[in-house]
Amino acid sequence: MPPKFIQRLIKTECGRAKYLELADRSGFLAKIRLVWFIFFAGIKDWNIPESDWIQDSKS
Repeated sequence: MPPKFIQRLIKTECGRAKYLELADRSGFLAKIRLVWFIFFAGIKDWNIPESDWIQDSKS
C-alpha cells in the first residue's frame, strides 16, 4: 500500500497500482520516472473528491 501522502495525491486504483510498479524499480532514471508520474497523476486526480475514491473502485 502506498504511503498516506501518495494516497492523497493518487486517488484511482489503477494509478496506485502503477505507482507501486514504478516504486519497485531501481536506478536513477526509474526514480525520475516515478517523480514524473506522481506529479502528473496528482494533477490528473486533483479534482476527484476524497469521498469518491474507495479501495474497491473499478476505475
